[in-house]
Amino acid sequence: MTNLQEDYLRWLEQTRTPFTAKVKERREQFETSSGCEFPALTMPQPDHLSAAGEAAYVERVGYPGEYPYTRGVYPSMYRGRFWTMRQYAGFASAEESNQRYRFLLDQGVTGLSIAFDLPTQIGYDSDVPMAEGEVGKVGVPVCSTADMDVLLDSIPLDKVSTSMTINSSAACLLAFYLIQADKQGVAWSKLRGTLQNDLLKEFVARGTYIYPPRPSLRIATDIIEFCSNEVPNFNAISISGYHIREAGSTAAQEIAFTLSNGLCYVEQAVRRGMDVNHFGKNLSFFFNAHSNLLEEVAKFRAARRLWARLMKERFKATDPKALMLRFHTQTAGSTLTAQQPENNIVRTSMQALSAVLGGTQSLHTNSFDEALALPTERSVEIALRTQQIIAYESGVGDTPDPLAGSYLVEQLTDELEQKASELIIKVDDRGGSIGAIEQKFMQGEIARAALQYQRAVEKGDAVVVGVNKFQTQNDIEPQLLQIDAEAAQKQQARLAEFRAQRDDKAVADGLYSLQEAAKGDENLVPKIINALRAKATLGEVCDTMRGVFGEYRDS
Repeated sequence: MTNLQEDYLRWLEQTRTPFTAKVKERREQFETSSGCEFPALTMPQPDHLSAAGEAAYVERVGYPGEYPYTRGVYPSMYRGRFWTMRQYAGFASAEESNQRYRFLLDQGVTGLSIAFDLPTQIGYDSDVPMAEGEVGKVGVPVCSTADMDVLLDSIPLDKVSTSMTINSSAACLLAFYLIQADKQGVAWSKLRGTLQNDLLKEFVARGTYIYPPRPSLRIATDIIEFCSNEVPNFNAISISGYHIREAGSTAAQEIAFTLSNGLCYVEQAVRRGMDVNHFGKNLSFFFNAHSNLLEEVAKFRAARRLWARLMKERFKATDPKALMLRFHTQTAGSTLTAQQPENNIVRTSMQALSAVLGGTQSLHTNSFDEALALPTERSVEIALRTQQIIAYESGVGDTPDPLAGSYLVEQLTDELEQKASELIIKVDDRGGSIGAIEQKFMQGEIARAALQYQRAVEKGDAVVVGVNKFQTQNDIEPQLLQIDAEAAQKQQARLAEFRAQRDDKAVADGLYSLQEAAKGDENLVPKIINALRAKATLGEVCDTMRGVFGEYRDS
């Protein structure tokens, strides 16, 4: 018996068996229609590797559920439970968004993903001049506890995992969610979900920032600290490569800049005296799934292995959960085309498949009409069915990391890890993510990659089907979602009624307490919860902090 065979038996007995005793597998046996078995794990044949090759395999590829997690973070992966199927949604008003969430839950979604409108994202109430024309257009407006009451009506927070795509005003939305949990009688310890709360990528790629980088980093770290202590099963941050890729980065840049931002958050938390083995369990990541299927599979594997190594070597993390890179994936919005929009169903299916083959923990599939408008119920249902077909019909979830051992996939995994490591060193040389952002290093690298790709499309070297090749003259535009023209007025009326019924002194006291805390180094999350519980609005809380931290203006 070879050493690798002995090590495989050790993994079966010490890692896989205890896990599957807790997380039962979906079936007793996994096999094809021809009776070919899907094993618990595919391994190299003993005569294919030398002794040195066996050692390299264990060190770099290894086993699912074990360091360095190249093959996945859980021993049985989807044999036990499929990824969380999320569909990102939010539009018009809290009422209409609540109806969409309940529709999605009825269709088999296993987790909610809330999109907020632009004023909410940048800390404005729906009735201020800056919000005019934007209320409810790209997400749901949430200004008060009254809005959250409507948004989450009849949705049991102890049974649904909720992801909230919010960053600069993330502390307010977390507070609204916790207040809503109290109203439902749900203990905070039972809440599951993710808060995006990644301010650094806003300066790199997205732009929905409020405060300058350093106070933004403080607030993000406050949230990580608070959730680690008070909301232990809620991911306090989703460190996001998605928007970096949407801005035009390469796959290697997506890994490098995302993990560099992650390192910055971890460093900040460690400086506060927090235990990396404790708060590290509450970190999650968010990646893009692009169309080069094999590169994307390798990207996810490389990112997982690199993060585990960085946490172990830089921060001496020892708890397995603090070493795991757990991630959500969304298919690539930037690849969707307005021309021949139904082609986007194929693109999204391919991208979603790459995420599953790469071992994602949750997944959102874009709808085919999103290059034209927010998705309709029909297009959302097709997007969800895409995930369900991959899960229940394709068989790719019946054994962990099914592409492991492919010469090409392993080579791509190694090369992407190497390229990302070299870029992380360049970020480190500039003082980490904050220094690299202030020096425009990340932004410049992404802009160059985006320009290179755009030139390739314009020359025809990069083919986009239906856009620069295989065009048709008579594209049929699908039926598009129409936003209720009166939704903004209804939202503003509810906000006015909310203000009229509150105790103005209690609001002023809550905001003053927050202002004084912002001037020092106290954790701001409890102050924000108290102010919103006293019926301050999101805009009033954010304006209070604007008065202390100032606003960021990109030069």
